[in-house]
Amino acid sequence: MTSKVERHADQLSALGHPIRLKILRYVVTGGTEGIAAGDIQTHVELPASTLSHHLKRLIDASVVSTRAEGTFLYYSANYDALRALTDYLWEDCCKRGTKGCC
Repeated sequence: MTSKVERHADQLSALGHPIRLKILRYVVTGGTEGIAAGDIQTHVELPASTLSHHLKRLIDASVVSTRAEGTFLYYSANYDALRALTDYLWEDCCKRGTKGCC
């Protein structure tokens, strides 16, 4: 079983690549319906095989999910996982008594 720290470290590692961060920021704009792979490819200007590698890394880190609709693949952000990640980053904020740090 993966600990919370390990899971979040893996997510941050996946987001630590400039292209993957750009992909995620674009996918977030698609809402729960997601964005077609071809639209993502146009946005980030990558060959399909390279884009596939980066999308797989984001999926493996559970920050993006995919669904098939006919011959199209749509990618959407895992908003719950992203919220849990950002909440984790802030959960200890101000615990040492510094008022107003958050």
